[in-house]
Formats: sequence, C-alpha cells, structure tokens
Amino acid sequence: MVRGKTQLKRIENATSRQVTFSKRRNGLLKKAFELSVLCDVEVALIVFSSRGRLYEFASSSEPSQS
Repeated sequence: MVRGKTQLKRIENATSRQVTFSKRRNGLLKKAFELSVLCDVEVALIVFSSRGRLYEFASSSEPSQS
C-alpha cells in the first residue's frame, strides 16, 4: 500500500499543532543523538517553540582510549 504525498502546511488547530510539535521535536532529538553515536560525529541542535521556549541537544566528543 502506497501513501499519497501530503501537502505541508501549518496546522490550524492549536492543540493538534502542539501535539505534533512535541512528537516531532522528540523524534528530531532522538535522531540527532543516533546520528552522533552511529557516525561518531558531533551534533548540535537548537529548536525554539512558537512561544520562544528553547530545546537543545549537543553531543560531546569523548577522548578515544587506545
């Protein structure tokens, strides 16, 4: 079963928009963490909500042990 393309547009319902933001924000933070671990790269992510609240992620490089 193939899904059709969905048009990206602003979600008008404020409650639905907030729920979508929370879910997608958490998914984005998880992906940033996974990218840093799997690819051994440093990642920084900054997200501001519509109300100006800051959400951030930063990976830190640990010194490799030989």
